[in-house]
Amino acid sequence: MIFNPTNIESKLRKQQLRDLDSHTILDQVYSILKANDDLENRIVNTLQSGQQGNSNLFDIDKLEADRIFHIDSIKKTCIDYRLRFLDTKYFKNQFPREAISRIKHLEKTHNTSLKGFKIMAPSKLFKLENPDDPLLFAPIGNGYYYLIHKWGNDLNPFRKWLVLPFKNFENLLIFALLTSVIITVLFNFNLTQDQHYIGKMLLLFLFMFKSVVGIVIFYAISQGKNVNTAIWNSKYSK
Repeated sequence: MIFNPTNIESKLRKQQLRDLDSHTILDQVYSILKANDDLENRIVNTLQSGQQGNSNLFDIDKLEADRIFHIDSIKKTCIDYRLRFLDTKYFKNQFPREAISRIKHLEKTHNTSLKGFKIMAPSKLFKLENPDDPLLFAPIGNGYYYLIHKWGNDLNPFRKWLVLPFKNFENLLIFALLTSVIITVLFNFNLTQDQHYIGKMLLLFLFMFKSVVGIVIFYAISQGKNVNTAIWNSKYSK
């Protein structure tokens, strides 16, 4: 007697037909998809509306320790690299699917609805579309935040040094002094080497310093710029 091979897909379909009719299957699948869409819409609305919250009900045993950051560390990093740490409602780009999926996974794992989301990113990401290195956080409480997702490109490796003059007012003043000294040295060839040479150099330096400070102030006012220590969590200054 010859036996035909068993088509397991055919057997599976027959079994399901005995258990459920096609309309019931479609209704259940539709309910699952709708529930998933509703969940994603709720998460996106929370991100875009910036729903306030200083803490979330995380299960501490299920948190990854290397994803927990204190506000002091976040602040220092923002100041060093001229970044912002603001509510997600100020973020002008689209949130990637991976970030939404990560939030869904966390909410399911911790059996909670997350709120109070924050974004760490360069200032321009809160105004213009640009893919540079945003980090999405949710508050845990007591100044601690949980890193949910990072996407986009890494920052310029020289960014910390490029923005160093704008770290604080002291750095800005030192930058203006050094720039004035360099310009003074470059232009001192026009000065005659006589008994008044040092005085002339000092006057030239003061003139250059006044000019550099004037340019810096004009640029700051015209562009609405401020130092890193003043803008890291500000939604107003550039």
